[in-house]
Amino acid sequence: MKERNAGRRPQMSFLKMDMTQMEFPDASFQVVLDKGTLDAVLTDEDEKTLQQVDRMLAEVGRVLQVGGRYLCISLAQAHVLKKAVGHFSREGWMVRVHQVANSQDQVLEAEPRFSLPVFAFIMTKFRPVPGSALQIFELCAQEQGKPVRLESAERLAEAVRERQQYAWLCSQLYRKAGLGSVSLDLCNGDTGEPRYTLHVVDSPTVKPSRDSHFAIFIIPQGRETEWLFGMEEGRKQLAASAGFRRLVTVALHRGQQYESMDSIQAELSARVMELAPAGMPAQQQVPFLSVGGDIGVRTVQHQDCSPLSGDYVIEDVQGDDKRYFRRLIFLSNRNVVQSEARLLQDASHRAQKKRKKDRKKQQPADNPEDLPAAPGQSIDKSYLCCEHHKAMIAGLALLRNPEQLLETPLSLLVVGLGGGSLPLFVHDHFPKSCVDAVEIDPCMLEVATRWFGFSQSDRMKVHIADGLDYVTSLAGEEARPHYDVIMFDVDSKDPTLGMSCPPPAFVDQPFLQKVKSILTPEGIFILNLVCRDMGLKDSVLAGLKAVFPLLYVRRIEGEVNEILFCQLHPERKLATPELLETAQALEQTLRKPGKGWDDSYILSDMLKTVQLV
Repeated sequence: MKERNAGRRPQMSFLKMDMTQMEFPDASFQVVLDKGTLDAVLTDEDEKTLQQVDRMLAEVGRVLQVGGRYLCISLAQAHVLKKAVGHFSREGWMVRVHQVANSQDQVLEAEPRFSLPVFAFIMTKFRPVPGSALQIFELCAQEQGKPVRLESAERLAEAVRERQQYAWLCSQLYRKAGLGSVSLDLCNGDTGEPRYTLHVVDSPTVKPSRDSHFAIFIIPQGRETEWLFGMEEGRKQLAASAGFRRLVTVALHRGQQYESMDSIQAELSARVMELAPAGMPAQQQVPFLSVGGDIGVRTVQHQDCSPLSGDYVIEDVQGDDKRYFRRLIFLSNRNVVQSEARLLQDASHRAQKKRKKDRKKQQPADNPEDLPAAPGQSIDKSYLCCEHHKAMIAGLALLRNPEQLLETPLSLLVVGLGGGSLPLFVHDHFPKSCVDAVEIDPCMLEVATRWFGFSQSDRMKVHIADGLDYVTSLAGEEARPHYDVIMFDVDSKDPTLGMSCPPPAFVDQPFLQKVKSILTPEGIFILNLVCRDMGLKDSVLAGLKAVFPLLYVRRIEGEVNEILFCQLHPERKLATPELLETAQALEQTLRKPGKGWDDSYILSDMLKTVQLV
C-alpha cells in the first residue's frame, strides 16, 4: 500500500497495529473510519468475541477528540447494531444511523441485487456530563432526508429492521413478478405517519417492450375509494389497460399536505424506482400517470418572446436519475424539447435547496423568479442529452483516419445553434477544430450564452444569418471555403409541413449542390431529418442521394429523428464491422484523461443500426 500510494498520497501513512491496543496518543483524531471491520470481528456473541469488540470500541473512543466521529460502514445485523449502539449510547455519545442509498445504476442493474442494504453508523463523541442520562438516537433513511429522532435504542433497531425488510421486499419484487397482492406504506420522514400507500400490480400478459416495463399511477385525492383504485381486481384492470408489466398505484393519505402533482413525483421518484422489475433498461424513463394533471418536477428559469421564434421558455427539470436538465421549449410546439443540457450536480443541488426554501414560503413552483439564473459554468458541457446529437458526433468516424482527428485541423459548419451544445461539444473535444455556427435568431445566441454555457472563441464563431443565405454566399465566393464537416440541425417554423426539420428549402437539389461545393472531397455532410410524411421523406432521400452518392441513415429509436450521413465517393462505403471499428478508434482517442468524456456515450453503439440508402 505504501508503494502504491507514495506518489498520489504522499501524506497518507499505512501502519500495522493492533486495533485493540493502538499506539496513538489520546484524542489524536477527529474521525475514525471503519470500513466493515466491526462486522468482520463481531461474527458471534461469544464472550471472547464481545470482549475483543469492547476493547476495540474503547480504543476508538480513546483516540477520538471530543466532537469527533466514529464512522462505521456495516450491514447492521441485529447483534452488531445492538453492540455498537449500546456501547456508545452508554458512553453518552450521539448515535445516528444512515442508510446508504443505491445509485440509479445499481437499482436497474442486470444481475440480481444484494438483498441487504448498507448502513453507516455515525457516533459523535460528547464531553461526559456527570449525572446526565441524555441519549440521542437518530435514523436517516434517505440520502437528502432529515434525520428522525427516535426515543430509544430499541426503536432505532426496529426502524433499521423495517428498512432491511423493505429492502428484502424490493429484492423479491425485482427478481420475481406475480408475488400476489403487495402493498406498503411510505411514511412522513418527520412525523413517522403514513403518507402514501403503494400497491404493486403485475400484469404478466402484457407483451414486453422497451416502454412497457414499469409505470407509477398517482390516484387523485378523494378517488381512492373508487372500485378501480380501491379494490385489488380494480387495480388489476387498471394495470392491464395501462399496458405495463408492473404498475404501482399511489394513494394519498388524509391529514397530509401535498403541494402539487409535480412535488409528489419528486418525492416518490427514488422510492418507487426501488420497486422496479428486472429487465428494465438503464436510463429508462418511468412515466408517472394520473387522471389528468401535469407530472414532473419543473422550474421555469426564464420566459421571453423572440420576434423570429415566438414565445419560449427555459426550464429545469428532474430526470430519472435525479440529475437536473435544462431545456429550451418553444411554446408554439410545447411537447418538443428544442435544446437540452445536463446541469452539474452542485448547481442542481443548490436549486433543490432553494426550491425547498421557496415551498416553505408557499410560493408557486413555476414562478419564473423562484430560482436565480444559474451561471454558464453550471452546465455539464461533456454530456450530450439529445440522441440525435450523439449520432451526429458519431458520424465523424466516417472521416478518413478518425483516430487522428485530435491532432488534425478540422473545419466545421453547423447550421442551427439552439442551446449550442452540439458545436460546443465539437469545440471542446477536438482541440484542432474551427467551428462556424450559423443561427438566424439573435435571441437564440443570447439564450445559448446565458443559459447553456455557450461562448465564442478564436475557434468558435457564430454568424447571425439565415443558413440558406449564408451557404449561398459562401458558395458564390471566388475563393470559397471548404469544410470537412457540415451539419444541419435546423427546425422549420411552419407546423403545417410534414417535415419539421429541416425546412424544405434546405434539401432542395440546387441548394444541396451549393452545400456540396463548400465540402471537402473527403468530407461529410450530416443532416438531422424529422419527417412524418413518408412520400416526402422518400423524395428527400432521393434528392440527397443524387448529390451525395454515398448515403447512410441512422434512425433514432423511439423518436422521429433520422440522421443522414452524406459523402461524395460511394467507393469509400464501409460495411457495419468496419464502421464500428472506426467508431471505436475515434472513441479511444477521445477518451483521454481530463477530457471529461461521458462513459455512457459509446460511439460504436450510435452506429450499430446505420444502413446504406
